[in-house]
Amino acid sequence: MKKIRLVLALLLAAASHMVLADHDAGLEARLTKALQIKKNTEDRMAKSRPVIQAYVQAGLLSKKANERADYVDFYLLQKPASFMGHTLILLEEEYMDTYVGCCVSPGMGLTVRVNGDTTAIKKFADDNACTFTAHDDVLATLKTYGIKNKLAKDDYASLSCRARDAQK
Repeated sequence: MKKIRLVLALLLAAASHMVLADHDAGLEARLTKALQIKKNTEDRMAKSRPVIQAYVQAGLLSKKANERADYVDFYLLQKPASFMGHTLILLEEEYMDTYVGCCVSPGMGLTVRVNGDTTAIKKFADDNACTFTAHDDVLATLKTYGIKNKLAKDDYASLSCRARDAQK
C-alpha cells in the first residue's frame, strides 16, 4: 500500500510539474508578444497590462507594484519564472496614470539573471526595436527606487521595449 501511495505521489508531482511548465510557457509567450513590435509600426503586438495581470493571477507578482517611480511600475517576481532561458526577476510597466511631467514612454521592460548565452535576447531586441543592456546593475537600480530585495550579486541583463526604444 505504501508503494502504491509513493507511485501515485510521484505521478501527481510529475503531472503538476508539467502543468506548471506549460503555464510558465504560456506566460512567457504572452510576455514575448507584448514586447514584440508590429511590422512597420512603433506599436507592440499586445498590451502590457493584461500580461502583468496574468503574472499576478499566477502568483508570480504581487497585486501592487513594489514601487512606482515617474511613470514606471516595478514588479519583483515572487516565484521563479523564465524568459528565453534566463531567470526572470523584474518586470517593468511604463504608462501614464497621472501626469507628472514630460515624457512617458509606454511599454514594458524586464530584467533577467543571466543563465548562459544572451545572443537570443540580443537578437530579439534588434528584431523588435528594443534596447538590450548586458551586465546591468539591477541592484543599484532597485536601491535608487528604494525597492528592498534579496537578490544576490550576479550577472543580470535588461530588455526595454518601450515607445522610446522603437523611435531610435
